[in-house]
Amino acid sequence: MSPVSPRLANGAWHPAELVFWMLPVAAYFAFPEHLLLINQMMIVGLFALSLDLIVGYARIASLGHAAFFGVGAYTAGLLSVHGWGEPLSGLVAAGAAAGIFGLAVSPLVVRGSDLARLMVTLGIGMMLFELANKAAFITGGSDGLSGMAMNKLLGRFEFDIYGRTAFFYILAVLLLVFVFMRRLVQSPFGLGLLGVRENDKRMPAIGANVPRKLAMAFAISAALAGVAGGLLAQSTQFVALDSLGFHRSAELLMILILGGTGRLYGALLGAIVFLLAHHFLANLNPVYWQFWIGVMLIVIVLFARGGIMGGLSVLERGIMRRLRAKARQ
Repeated sequence: MSPVSPRLANGAWHPAELVFWMLPVAAYFAFPEHLLLINQMMIVGLFALSLDLIVGYARIASLGHAAFFGVGAYTAGLLSVHGWGEPLSGLVAAGAAAGIFGLAVSPLVVRGSDLARLMVTLGIGMMLFELANKAAFITGGSDGLSGMAMNKLLGRFEFDIYGRTAFFYILAVLLLVFVFMRRLVQSPFGLGLLGVRENDKRMPAIGANVPRKLAMAFAISAALAGVAGGLLAQSTQFVALDSLGFHRSAELLMILILGGTGRLYGALLGAIVFLLAHHFLANLNPVYWQFWIGVMLIVIVLFARGGIMGGLSVLERGIMRRLRAKARQ
């Protein structure tokens, strides 16, 4: 069992999980001057969770996941700019728009090979980026979408420049999405995805409609990415064109590999470690910080199979073996 195991046999949460989810609250009080960075970590963690559903469970490689993130961000942003600043309904609309778009393009993605999927998702992301850039009268183009005005959350809590209201809003959404993902991957649908991941040739023999399962997973993943984009737009009250950029998709894939695919918590840990490293290394050396990020990624991949979560699992198994050996002595 890993230190942050998805679920115990009796359905209870592992104590390490409870500690993990208390860490953001502790950070809120311990580092109030870094709330904006903490908020960004949680949003990127949610975004990485959405990618983990298709990469870690359905084995759908993607280099264009930022397309759905950007659709969600622009949906929430445009609603706010045109007078609909209610956060919760705007967030639902962001997820719905991204999910519908994901479902629409899923037939282009799910039937191809791994390389074809990479190219198709990359092409979708690039086309959407250029469309948003050309439609500057709607999206603001390279200047970004500004002029957003968010209403008070639940009619009581105003979004402030320090990110206090946004912190609890993002944390609540992240926790709800995580619980949903956890139940999803342990459901018959999630087990079917694992079957497809392990052997997509044999699944039709037991009556599974593989393209339909993959299309549903892709649409759900797109919707969750849209929710992450909507959160970013609402918390910053600005949408930049790079929310659709290729670098965001590539960086997200690095984060997921760093944390460990197919583990849920790997997406969250990867986001925390990557953004903390980015923050501190960029402060130490604004020019060459990417060199040290590259070193970190190489070390993780070479010496921690399965990312950070894989390394923690190996460490835990080693500790448990030593404890059992001492108990027998």
